Amino acid sequence: MSTPPPPDARTAPALGLSLCLLAGCGDRSDGTDADASASASAGASETDASETDASATEGEGSTGPGDAPGPCDKLGVCADDPASAPLFSEPIQVVPAANMPDEVDSNYAHNNLDAQWHDGRLYFAFRTANTHFAGEETEMYVVSTEDLKTWSFEKKVALGTDVREPQFLSLPDRLIFYYAALGSDPFNFEPMGTRYSIQAGPGDWSADQEIFDAEFIPWRIKDYDGTIYLTGYTGGGAIYNPGGDPIEVKLLTTTDGVQWGAALPGQETVLTGGSSETDFVFTDDGGIVAVSRNEAGDELGFGMKICKAAPGDLGNWQCVADPKKYDSPLLFNHKGVIYLLGRRNVTETGWYDLMEDGLTHEEQYGKYQIDYSTKPKRCSLWRVDPGTLAVTLVEDLPSHGDTCFPELVKLNDDQYLVFNYTSPLDKQDEDYSWIEGQSRPTIIYRLVMTPP
Repeated sequence: MSTPPPPDARTAPALGLSLCLLAGCGDRSDGTDADASASASAGASETDASETDASATEGEGSTGPGDAPGPCDKLGVCADDPASAPLFSEPIQVVPAANMPDEVDSNYAHNNLDAQWHDGRLYFAFRTANTHFAGEETEMYVVSTEDLKTWSFEKKVALGTDVREPQFLSLPDRLIFYYAALGSDPFNFEPMGTRYSIQAGPGDWSADQEIFDAEFIPWRIKDYDGTIYLTGYTGGGAIYNPGGDPIEVKLLTTTDGVQWGAALPGQETVLTGGSSETDFVFTDDGGIVAVSRNEAGDELGFGMKICKAAPGDLGNWQCVADPKKYDSPLLFNHKGVIYLLGRRNVTETGWYDLMEDGLTHEEQYGKYQIDYSTKPKRCSLWRVDPGTLAVTLVEDLPSHGDTCFPELVKLNDDQYLVFNYTSPLDKQDEDYSWIEGQSRPTIIYRLVMTPP
């Protein structure tokens, strides 16, 4: 692990981030405060998992291909009586942790992540770097486990530039891993294309190959009844340089994970404007509910777009503005109820869009970025009304400071295994602002969620 900076250096990241925000760098946050105690912070670590899991109410059920036992059977974390389980089990630290493979070299920051159950194993990918900004020291690891205690090394990505947005795709005959390559300049958004690798066996992966247009950033891959969907976007530079070309959100599909095309007949693009990170779910009647992070802003303002499409017109997304901004959105349909996992701004209103209509678009963008960054944050569970598109808070996950890039794996019909990153949970009473959290270590935890 890298050597921590001296105490006098720890004020530099916050100042650097403030300058970056004024330049429009968005989420690319610093994290050079390397408190050596990060690996022993609150929440049971994976090395304690054998004791903690005995009473934890964790579980796993959306299985990948194959006839291997499901995640509940193998991971041993599902509640015997989900009706009596809490909404969130006690968080357990995943990385950094002593039971990670020797090949994993955790740095100070741990954030972008994905998880996938495939053929009897849980696969987990995460980014680690000396800061949350783009930089040359960024690495991404893929590891796997059968029991959440013993982890095996699968793959390492180290390009000498930034890497983000890991995504797995589990198909009947293969597991594919994707990631977005970006530049090393912390003050610029420099997409360098998406790459993929196919697993040939345990710890054996094909050479990385490029896929998609260089400007395309994949966001989420989902399997609905055997049909694979991918949401992603092009034109992401406008997020950090407002006033540029509109961002286009695309909805794609595939049968083999390599050849991708429009999921809707003759239509790749479903949204155009200021939106980037976008997720969607199907409603029980076959319609769509979607959420899209509108940080660059457009005619609907700033914050979030909450959208829907009728069953017979899935390419026609009708959106309303939400002044809140649910960063890193993840939608799921649980027994007919639409839930959202995303970041919460801890203020009286929670708004990102401060409605400063007297300012120019660029002035609003800069002011909102700085205001948002100086407020505390949570990663939260929300409920989305598919009719009115109203979003209501259910409860915060254990989280604070720099937090929220959630991923879930369905354990059974009642429970989900959730992975998320946050500032160390043993420092929650300090309730860092986002900037303060971004200048300190971040940790990835897991817990079991049992939605109502």
